[in-house]
Amino acid sequence: MLNRYNYKSLKWIDVESPTKEEVQHLREEFNISSPVSDELLTSTMRSKVDLYSDSIFLILHFPRMIMNRSEQADQEIDFILGKDFLITVHYEKSKPLDDFAKMLELDTLLNKKKLNDDHAVFLFFELMKLLYRNSHEELENVNELLRDLEDRIYSGKGEQTVHLISKVNRLLLDFRQAIRYHLETLKSFENAAKVFYGDRFQYYLDSMIGEYNKLQNKLDGHKEILNDLRETNDSLITTKTNSAVKTLTAMSFIMLPLSLIAGIFGMNVEFALVRSTQDLFMIIGGMILLGTLMYIFFRLKKWV
Repeated sequence: MLNRYNYKSLKWIDVESPTKEEVQHLREEFNISSPVSDELLTSTMRSKVDLYSDSIFLILHFPRMIMNRSEQADQEIDFILGKDFLITVHYEKSKPLDDFAKMLELDTLLNKKKLNDDHAVFLFFELMKLLYRNSHEELENVNELLRDLEDRIYSGKGEQTVHLISKVNRLLLDFRQAIRYHLETLKSFENAAKVFYGDRFQYYLDSMIGEYNKLQNKLDGHKEILNDLRETNDSLITTKTNSAVKTLTAMSFIMLPLSLIAGIFGMNVEFALVRSTQDLFMIIGGMILLGTLMYIFFRLKKWV
Protein backbone atom coordinates (compact mmCIF):
# COMPACT_ATOMS: atom_id res chain seq x y z
CA MET A 1 0.00 0.00 0.00
CA LEU A 2 1.43 3.36 -1.09
CA ASN A 3 0.51 6.68 0.54
CA ARG A 4 1.71 10.17 -0.36
CA TYR A 5 2.05 13.22 1.88
CA ASN A 6 3.35 16.74 1.34
CA TYR A 7 5.13 19.22 3.57
CA LYS A 8 5.81 22.54 1.85
CA SER A 9 7.87 21.53 -1.20
CA LEU A 10 8.83 18.14 0.27
CA LYS A 11 7.24 14.77 -0.46
CA TRP A 12 6.93 11.78 1.81
CA ILE A 13 5.95 8.47 0.26
CA ASP A 14 5.15 5.68 2.71
CA VAL A 15 4.89 2.12 1.40
CA GLU A 16 3.70 -0.85 3.43
CA SER A 17 4.43 -4.36 2.10
CA PRO A 18 5.38 -3.08 -1.38
CA THR A 19 4.43 -4.93 -4.53
CA LYS A 20 6.62 -5.21 -7.60
CA GLU A 21 4.38 -2.71 -9.42
CA GLU A 22 4.70 -0.14 -6.62
CA VAL A 23 8.48 -0.53 -6.47
CA GLN A 24 8.72 -0.21 -10.23
CA HIS A 25 6.61 2.95 -10.11
CA LEU A 26 8.85 4.47 -7.42
CA ARG A 27 11.93 3.51 -9.36
CA GLU A 28 10.71 5.31 -12.47
CA GLU A 29 9.40 8.39 -10.65
CA PHE A 30 12.37 8.99 -8.35
CA ASN A 31 15.13 7.40 -10.42
CA ILE A 32 15.91 4.76 -7.79
CA SER A 33 18.82 2.48 -8.63
CA SER A 34 18.25 -1.21 -9.33
CA PRO A 35 20.07 -2.56 -6.23
CA VAL A 36 17.90 -0.39 -4.00
CA SER A 37 14.63 -1.31 -5.70
CA ASP A 38 15.51 -5.00 -5.45
CA GLU A 39 16.11 -4.71 -1.70
CA LEU A 40 12.76 -3.00 -1.16
CA LEU A 41 10.86 -6.15 -2.12
CA THR A 42 12.12 -8.24 0.82
CA SER A 43 13.20 -7.56 4.38
CA THR A 44 16.91 -7.45 5.28
CA MET A 45 18.52 -8.59 8.52
CA ARG A 46 21.38 -6.08 8.48
CA SER A 47 21.41 -2.31 8.77
CA LYS A 48 23.23 -0.34 6.09
CA VAL A 49 23.80 3.04 4.43
CA ASP A 50 24.45 3.46 0.70
CA LEU A 51 25.20 6.79 -0.96
CA TYR A 52 24.14 7.28 -4.59
CA SER A 53 24.43 10.27 -6.89
CA ASP A 54 20.83 11.40 -6.30
CA SER A 55 19.78 9.67 -3.07
CA ILE A 56 20.81 7.99 0.19
CA PHE A 57 19.54 4.50 1.01
CA LEU A 58 19.30 3.60 4.69
CA ILE A 59 18.05 0.49 6.52
CA LEU A 60 17.34 0.48 10.27
CA HIS A 61 15.61 -1.97 12.60
CA PHE A 62 13.48 -0.83 15.52
CA PRO A 63 12.50 -2.93 18.54
CA ARG A 64 9.04 -4.26 19.33
CA MET A 65 8.16 -5.64 22.75
CA ILE A 66 6.51 -8.98 21.92
CA MET A 67 5.79 -11.64 24.53
CA ASN A 68 5.14 -14.26 21.84
CA ARG A 69 8.47 -15.30 20.37
CA SER A 70 6.77 -16.73 17.27
CA GLU A 71 6.74 -13.15 15.96
CA GLN A 72 9.78 -11.13 14.99
CA ALA A 73 11.01 -8.89 17.81
CA ASP A 74 12.08 -6.00 15.57
CA GLN A 75 10.69 -4.04 12.67
CA GLU A 76 12.66 -3.06 9.59
CA ILE A 77 12.18 0.34 7.98
CA ASP A 78 13.95 1.29 4.74
CA PHE A 79 14.57 4.98 4.01
CA ILE A 80 15.36 6.59 0.68
CA LEU A 81 16.30 10.27 0.97
CA GLY A 82 16.54 12.61 -1.99
CA LYS A 83 16.89 16.38 -2.07
CA ASP A 84 13.14 16.99 -1.75
CA PHE A 85 11.62 13.60 -1.03
CA LEU A 86 11.63 10.87 1.62
CA ILE A 87 10.48 7.31 0.93
CA THR A 88 9.86 4.85 3.75
CA VAL A 89 9.25 1.16 3.16
CA HIS A 90 8.12 -1.27 5.85
CA TYR A 91 6.56 -4.71 5.89
CA GLU A 92 4.03 -4.39 8.71
CA LYS A 93 2.01 -1.73 10.51
CA SER A 94 4.00 0.94 12.34
CA LYS A 95 2.45 3.26 14.93
CA PRO A 96 5.18 5.98 14.64
CA LEU A 97 4.70 6.13 10.87
CA ASP A 98 0.95 6.41 11.30
CA ASP A 99 1.46 9.22 13.83
CA PHE A 100 3.81 11.01 11.43
CA ALA A 101 1.19 10.76 8.68
CA LYS A 102 -1.37 12.38 10.99
CA MET A 103 1.08 15.19 11.79
CA LEU A 104 1.49 15.95 8.10
CA GLU A 105 -2.25 15.75 7.48
CA LEU A 106 -2.91 18.20 10.32
CA ASP A 107 0.05 20.45 9.38
CA THR A 108 1.48 20.03 12.88
CA LEU A 109 5.05 20.30 11.57
CA LEU A 110 4.35 23.83 10.34
CA ASN A 111 4.20 24.98 13.95
CA LYS A 112 7.71 23.73 14.75
CA LYS A 113 9.50 26.56 12.87
CA LYS A 114 12.71 24.64 12.34
CA LEU A 115 15.63 25.95 10.33
CA ASN A 116 16.52 24.28 7.04
CA ASP A 117 13.18 22.49 6.81
CA ASP A 118 13.20 22.58 3.01
CA HIS A 119 15.22 19.38 2.59
CA ALA A 120 14.33 15.73 3.18
CA VAL A 121 16.69 15.54 6.17
CA PHE A 122 14.15 17.57 8.13
CA LEU A 123 11.39 15.02 7.48
CA PHE A 124 13.78 12.19 8.27
CA PHE A 125 14.78 13.84 11.55
CA GLU A 126 11.18 14.38 12.68
CA LEU A 127 10.30 10.79 11.77
CA MET A 128 13.33 9.41 13.61
CA LYS A 129 12.30 11.34 16.72
CA LEU A 130 8.90 9.66 16.63
CA LEU A 131 10.49 6.23 16.15
CA TYR A 132 12.85 6.71 19.09
CA ARG A 133 10.03 8.15 21.20
CA ASN A 134 8.02 5.01 20.51
CA SER A 135 11.02 2.93 21.59
CA HIS A 136 11.17 4.93 24.84
CA GLU A 137 7.52 4.05 25.43
CA GLU A 138 8.32 0.40 24.84
CA LEU A 139 10.99 0.60 27.53
CA GLU A 140 8.46 2.18 29.90
CA ASN A 141 6.48 -1.05 29.64
CA VAL A 142 9.61 -2.92 30.74
CA ASN A 143 9.94 -0.45 33.61
CA GLU A 144 6.50 -1.51 34.85
CA LEU A 145 7.62 -5.14 34.73
CA LEU A 146 10.72 -4.24 36.76
CA ARG A 147 8.56 -2.60 39.45
CA ASP A 148 6.34 -5.68 39.57
CA LEU A 149 9.44 -7.84 39.80
CA GLU A 150 10.80 -5.79 42.71
CA ASP A 151 7.50 -6.04 44.60
CA ARG A 152 7.44 -9.82 44.17
CA ILE A 153 11.01 -10.27 45.33
CA TYR A 154 10.61 -8.25 48.53
CA SER A 155 7.22 -9.81 49.33
CA GLY A 156 8.83 -13.22 49.69
CA LYS A 157 7.85 -14.66 46.30
CA GLY A 158 11.41 -15.22 45.12
CA GLU A 159 10.86 -18.64 43.61
CA GLN A 160 7.91 -17.36 41.56
CA THR A 161 9.91 -14.49 40.06
CA VAL A 162 12.50 -16.59 38.23
CA HIS A 163 10.27 -16.93 35.16
CA LEU A 164 9.47 -13.19 35.18
CA ILE A 165 13.18 -12.34 35.42
CA SER A 166 13.86 -14.53 32.39
CA LYS A 167 11.02 -12.90 30.44
CA VAL A 168 12.22 -9.35 31.18
CA ASN A 169 15.79 -10.31 30.35
CA ARG A 170 14.64 -11.74 27.00
CA LEU A 171 12.76 -8.50 26.20
CA LEU A 172 15.83 -6.38 26.95
CA LEU A 173 18.05 -8.68 24.88
CA ASP A 174 15.65 -8.40 21.92
CA PHE A 175 15.63 -4.62 22.33
CA ARG A 176 19.42 -4.44 22.42
CA GLN A 177 19.64 -6.76 19.42
CA ALA A 178 17.35 -4.49 17.38
CA ILE A 179 19.30 -1.26 17.97
CA ARG A 180 22.82 -2.64 18.24
CA TYR A 181 23.90 -1.20 14.85
CA HIS A 182 22.10 2.14 15.11
CA LEU A 183 25.08 4.18 16.23
CA GLU A 184 27.39 2.93 13.49
CA THR A 185 24.62 3.31 10.90
CA LEU A 186 23.76 6.85 11.97
CA LYS A 187 27.42 7.86 11.88
CA SER A 188 27.71 6.42 8.38
CA PHE A 189 24.56 8.32 7.43
CA GLU A 190 26.08 11.49 8.91
CA ASN A 191 29.10 11.17 6.61
CA ALA A 192 26.90 10.45 3.59
CA ALA A 193 24.56 13.35 4.40
CA LYS A 194 27.46 15.80 4.63
CA VAL A 195 28.47 14.83 1.11
CA PHE A 196 24.92 14.82 -0.24
CA TYR A 197 23.36 17.79 1.60
CA GLY A 198 26.28 19.81 2.93
CA ASP A 199 27.18 20.88 6.47
CA ARG A 200 24.14 23.02 7.21
CA PHE A 201 22.17 19.98 8.42
CA GLN A 202 24.70 19.08 11.11
CA TYR A 203 22.22 20.06 13.83
CA TYR A 204 19.73 17.41 12.71
CA LEU A 205 22.42 14.77 12.33
CA ASP A 206 23.81 15.42 15.84
CA SER A 207 20.28 15.43 17.29
CA MET A 208 19.50 12.02 15.82
CA ILE A 209 22.61 10.54 17.42
CA GLY A 210 21.63 12.26 20.66
CA GLU A 211 18.20 10.60 20.53
CA TYR A 212 19.85 7.23 20.08
CA ASN A 213 22.23 7.85 23.01
CA LYS A 214 19.31 8.67 25.32
CA LEU A 215 17.60 5.45 24.31
CA GLN A 216 20.76 3.41 24.79
CA ASN A 217 21.35 4.94 28.25
CA LYS A 218 17.79 4.08 29.27
CA LEU A 219 18.26 0.52 28.05
CA ASP A 220 21.55 0.18 29.96
CA GLY A 221 19.84 1.48 33.10
CA HIS A 222 17.07 -1.11 32.83
CA LYS A 223 19.64 -3.85 32.28
CA GLU A 224 21.58 -2.81 35.40
CA ILE A 225 18.39 -2.75 37.48
CA LEU A 226 17.45 -6.21 36.24
CA ASN A 227 20.90 -7.57 37.10
CA ASP A 228 20.67 -6.08 40.62
CA LEU A 229 17.20 -7.57 41.12
CA ARG A 230 18.41 -10.96 39.88
CA GLU A 231 21.33 -10.92 42.33
CA THR A 232 19.01 -9.89 45.16
CA ASN A 233 16.54 -12.63 44.31
CA ASP A 234 19.31 -15.23 44.09
CA SER A 235 20.66 -14.13 47.47
CA LEU A 236 17.24 -14.36 49.13
CA ILE A 237 16.57 -17.79 47.63
CA THR A 238 20.04 -18.99 48.70
CA THR A 239 19.49 -17.68 52.24
CA LYS A 240 16.11 -19.41 52.47
CA THR A 241 17.59 -22.65 51.12
CA ASN A 242 20.51 -22.53 53.56
CA SER A 243 18.10 -21.95 56.44
CA ALA A 244 16.03 -24.97 55.42
CA VAL A 245 19.12 -27.16 55.05
CA LYS A 246 20.40 -26.04 58.47
CA THR A 247 17.07 -26.89 60.09
CA LEU A 248 16.95 -30.32 58.47
CA THR A 249 20.56 -31.00 59.51
CA ALA A 250 19.80 -30.09 63.12
CA MET A 251 16.72 -32.30 63.13
CA SER A 252 18.74 -35.19 61.73
CA PHE A 253 21.40 -34.67 64.41
CA ILE A 254 18.73 -34.70 67.13
CA MET A 255 17.17 -37.88 65.79
CA LEU A 256 20.47 -39.72 65.38
CA PRO A 257 21.08 -40.67 69.06
CA LEU A 258 17.39 -41.39 69.55
CA SER A 259 17.43 -43.73 66.55
CA LEU A 260 20.55 -45.39 67.96
CA ILE A 261 18.92 -46.01 71.33
CA ALA A 262 15.75 -47.29 69.69
CA GLY A 263 17.82 -49.59 67.48
CA ILE A 264 19.76 -51.01 70.39
CA PHE A 265 16.70 -51.81 72.43
CA GLY A 266 14.95 -53.11 69.35
CA MET A 267 17.44 -55.95 69.05
CA ASN A 268 16.12 -59.46 69.68
CA VAL A 269 18.17 -59.93 72.87
CA GLU A 270 17.45 -59.59 76.57
CA PHE A 271 18.53 -56.43 78.47
CA ALA A 272 18.76 -56.21 82.22
CA LEU A 273 17.47 -52.64 82.05
CA VAL A 274 14.15 -53.69 80.56
CA ARG A 275 12.33 -55.94 82.99
CA SER A 276 8.89 -54.37 82.96
CA THR A 277 6.58 -51.96 81.20
CA GLN A 278 7.68 -49.25 83.64
CA ASP A 279 11.29 -49.64 82.49
CA LEU A 280 10.16 -49.25 78.88
CA PHE A 281 8.38 -45.98 79.67
CA MET A 282 11.47 -44.75 81.55
CA ILE A 283 13.61 -45.38 78.46
CA ILE A 284 11.09 -43.61 76.24
CA GLY A 285 10.99 -40.69 78.69
CA GLY A 286 14.79 -40.55 78.68
CA MET A 287 14.82 -40.42 74.90
CA ILE A 288 12.26 -37.60 74.92
CA LEU A 289 14.28 -35.73 77.55
CA LEU A 290 17.49 -36.16 75.56
CA GLY A 291 15.80 -34.93 72.39
CA THR A 292 14.34 -31.94 74.24
CA LEU A 293 17.69 -30.99 75.76
CA MET A 294 19.41 -31.21 72.37
CA TYR A 295 16.68 -29.05 70.80
CA ILE A 296 17.05 -26.44 73.57
CA PHE A 297 20.83 -26.47 73.09
CA PHE A 298 20.46 -25.91 69.33
CA ARG A 299 17.98 -23.09 69.92
CA LEU A 300 20.38 -21.39 72.33
CA LYS A 301 23.11 -21.65 69.70
CA LYS A 302 20.60 -20.30 67.11
CA TRP A 303 21.22 -23.28 64.87
CA VAL A 304 17.49 -23.82 64.39
